[in-house]
Amino acid sequence: MPEELPHPSLAEIRIERVLHALADPVRLHMVRELATLSEGVACGSIELPISKSTRTHHLRTLREAGVVSVRPSGTARITSLRRDDLDALYPGLLEGILNAPH
Repeated sequence: MPEELPHPSLAEIRIERVLHALADPVRLHMVRELATLSEGVACGSIELPISKSTRTHHLRTLREAGVVSVRPSGTARITSLRRDDLDALYPGLLEGILNAPH
């Protein structure tokens, strides 16, 4: 069973880290996909042309920035967008980024 991973608390989430995490096109694609889902998904279920280790790196960056949460579920890790936390801290930021042309 996967172990619990550390996540920043709401008070520890910093705008600089959030913006850095969202500046990468692969991570932004992951966040856009997560935003369309009503609940979290296994980390490998988002279609990406990258290796497993690169996917893990991108998910770690998003998690450490406070953009996503990752929880163990059986042998998988379920990733979900921390939309409520980001909206509470930075109203309109996530919505603006998700609605930006791409």
